[in-house]
Amino acid sequence: MEHLYKIGITQGDINSISYEIIMKALEDPKILEICTPVVYGLVKVAGYHRKVLDFNEFNFHVAKNTQQLTPKKPNIINLGDEEVRIVLGQSSDAGRKMAELALQTAFNDLKSNQIDAIVTAPIHKGNMQSQSFSYAGHTEFFSAQCNTTDTMMLMVADNLKVGFVTNHVSINQAGKLLSIDLLVRKISTLNHSLKKDFLCSNPKIAVLSLNPHAGDNGLLGNEEIEIIKPAINQAFEQNINAFGPFPSDGFFASGQYSQFDAVLAMYHDQGMVPFKILAIDGGANYTAGLPIVRTSPAHGTGYDIAGKNIASPASMRKAIYYAIDILNNRKKSQ
Repeated sequence: MEHLYKIGITQGDINSISYEIIMKALEDPKILEICTPVVYGLVKVAGYHRKVLDFNEFNFHVAKNTQQLTPKKPNIINLGDEEVRIVLGQSSDAGRKMAELALQTAFNDLKSNQIDAIVTAPIHKGNMQSQSFSYAGHTEFFSAQCNTTDTMMLMVADNLKVGFVTNHVSINQAGKLLSIDLLVRKISTLNHSLKKDFLCSNPKIAVLSLNPHAGDNGLLGNEEIEIIKPAINQAFEQNINAFGPFPSDGFFASGQYSQFDAVLAMYHDQGMVPFKILAIDGGANYTAGLPIVRTSPAHGTGYDIAGKNIASPASMRKAIYYAIDILNNRKKSQ
């Protein structure tokens, strides 16, 4: 019998669809059979969303800490009893503070082995910025907390995995950040994660180009010649099966991605757009390269549909399942 993992779930932005997708996902009896979910949030906020969404049959077991959890039940660790104003569909200072509190508390519990993995509900990245939180997103937060730079945002679905050389930076900055060393390290991080976290014994990695038509031999840019191809060659010399660079349009449109275990994109939208179109069941976001396991849904706060009871929990469910799968795979790969 598999170990019953304790999966921490941060509440994310209280004004968003986070509580809706969390509660809908935890209604799935299959999830409750294989893990003990632990939501880091506020009981009063959860109650507000239950009422708005008419989820009268859904109940959390309220705990003060991880010692009071009920196995195979939806648990919530209450982070405070004060009244918090909820403004559905809008960012707010209260939303920022509560999201950060949940994230930091959950990480502290993970660090002390009180939970086994973290699934993060969506936050509003712009609203999160403050003196105490200066990270571009969850990926950067966990990288800093774990004191490592060799991490990667990896979008995961049953039919497609897409990693990123750069994460939440402008397209203008993405090109300037590219270097042979950075690409080799990212290819290596992706290769290691495929082996350790997904049990791919001999991964094949496709590396995308930066410029249209892979630069057309320098006509449309030299990054492929001067940076990307040399990095691929270096990775290959390290016995990593990296190939490319491939122009992203034809690569995805032709279905060529199906011939590889993962794809490495140069910047956010280059990989995220095809992933969201092609991924089965929406997929999930995984932070590769960390000593811990952290996943999240592959979407944002959904402010425009908050409180309307139309948000899909599919990606949140996937995030929980992938967290458990990766924990199991890491045990097997030891």
